[in-house]
Amino acid sequence: MTFPTIAAFSVIIGMMGLFAWGRWRYDHVALVALLVSIALGIVPADKAFSGFSDDIVIIVASALLVSAAVARSGVIERVVRSLSAHLRTIQQQVVALVGAVTLLSGFVKNIGALAMLMPIAFQLSRRTGTSPSSLVMPMSFGALLGGIVTLVGTSPNIIVSRVREQLLGAPYGCPS
Repeated sequence: MTFPTIAAFSVIIGMMGLFAWGRWRYDHVALVALLVSIALGIVPADKAFSGFSDDIVIIVASALLVSAAVARSGVIERVVRSLSAHLRTIQQQVVALVGAVTLLSGFVKNIGALAMLMPIAFQLSRRTGTSPSSLVMPMSFGALLGGIVTLVGTSPNIIVSRVREQLLGAPYGCPS
């Protein structure tokens, strides 16, 4: 193996170790890894921050901001709180929560949608005495399903659309 290959693998393994250790914030680990990569010559200094101007990064950051805004607004909690009196059986709870997370995942990041609704699922399971896993596992599948419906639902959709545009001249979109 060449030095750049060994250095790149070392940086990645170091990042994974720091992520697992959990003492540093993820953004700090990423910044340190970038600076180490520049110092080792893996990443050219003039190109180090060029990725932040990429459309995908901007779209993903925007989707995460929308997810955070919806979560902090409390709209979802109010809606679910008003519906929770009607959700008596576990089947009703699963259908309501999976439906909500699937629908929401089409408009915001699927992970963000799941993160917004998980606390509600835990509250509901505590109130009704149902197992949290019987609500959360189906919700995760709903989030995955909802995420593949739109480009913003999950990051790979954006990447695949870009590759399709490069190969075929047109990204995914509504049929004309």
